[in-house]
Amino acid sequence: MPYALRARRAVRETVSGLPREFWWLWTSTLVNRLGAFVATFMALYLTLDRGYSATYAGLVAALHGLGGVISSLGGGVMTDRLGRRPTLLIAQASTAVSVALLGFVHHPVAIAGVAFLVGMASNASRPAVQAMMADIVRPEDRIRAFSLNYWAINLGFAVSSMGAGFIAEVSYLAGFLIEAGMTMVCAILVFVKLPESKPAETVKTTAASDSSVSLGTVLRDGRFMSVVGLSFLVALIFQQASVGLPVAMGEAGFTSAEYGMAIAVNGVLIVVLQIPVTRFIEHRDPRRLLVVSSVLAGYGFGLTAFAGSVGVIALTVCVWTLAEIVNAPTQTGLVVRLSPLHGRGRYQGMYSMSWSVAALVAPLMSGFVIDRFGAEWLWGLCAVVGTVAGLGYGALLRRVPEEEPAEPTDPAGPAAAAPGEVPERSASAP
Repeated sequence: MPYALRARRAVRETVSGLPREFWWLWTSTLVNRLGAFVATFMALYLTLDRGYSATYAGLVAALHGLGGVISSLGGGVMTDRLGRRPTLLIAQASTAVSVALLGFVHHPVAIAGVAFLVGMASNASRPAVQAMMADIVRPEDRIRAFSLNYWAINLGFAVSSMGAGFIAEVSYLAGFLIEAGMTMVCAILVFVKLPESKPAETVKTTAASDSSVSLGTVLRDGRFMSVVGLSFLVALIFQQASVGLPVAMGEAGFTSAEYGMAIAVNGVLIVVLQIPVTRFIEHRDPRRLLVVSSVLAGYGFGLTAFAGSVGVIALTVCVWTLAEIVNAPTQTGLVVRLSPLHGRGRYQGMYSMSWSVAALVAPLMSGFVIDRFGAEWLWGLCAVVGTVAGLGYGALLRRVPEEEPAEPTDPAGPAAAAPGEVPERSASAP
């Protein structure tokens, strides 16, 4: 069969069989990431445009991350109590307002405070998106759905990163307002196109039974919290792409443009490989996938210690990017498996918090290790952490819970296919 026909068939089978609601949620994610300009140029805005110090810019970034840590849990509770749709609407509307406000405030205390609010608002939607996706997609299709969503995130971020530079040259304020506008478009999409997906069993429960799954319940779930801890270790490794790697390359004499060339490989590979790799891993053992991806991530960064050129660094990026492509949808799908039906929001919120905390800890860890011991020790530590995480997943997930039976969200039957979709595949289809 010609390659073009095989490629078309692969794409068709990857996108087929997913409900209409998923594609509206996917579109909302893509639009949101296409407009994610502020995170890209915030440091430049504060230091070059406003004239603040690098220390102050770091403080603002830390407050933005702290807001994300808090809202990961708060968004999870809101997702279970208020519902997926109201949480998305509140989070996205609040993000739009706070991002627009950030472009108009000038006092350093006001900027720091609003940046904290932006961090809270923008991260509050993550548990709701993941819980809604788990609600509306059949269990056997979830890895594929999470992969497609992750692909949209990276595609949108790649485009917005390129656009941010051009927009910043014209007006930083325009960047804030464009992001606010596109985030509001996401909220409108959710309001118009997405019904509430909270399972009927949860909707009909009493207040007493609804409170049976609290944050305390999540914290007492030893197996799940162990998975959260392992996720934190893996997140620490992946965070080095944006914190440890640029610092280490700068100290080694590489330019910022050379770092940009090397790290661009990550986005390109995700956009190109996410769909074909998803087809390969879709129905494979999550335990084995998480073990392999954790070790691959650790040693992918570990190999950076031996890289003396941009080309070799780009090869190490290829290694850990493959680990990222496998880990992200597999890990999110595992969280769904370990979550009770009426506690998905809280469980997804706790999982999201592990990444938010890693984003706070990673800069401190990498800076301390590089300054005190040298970059080679940081890369060696990444290899050790990846090995520990892989062993942890192997020991913890000897028996992975089976997926619960698929339950349609609409009493009248499964959602209709979106226009242009091919008919839903049977469970036995390859």
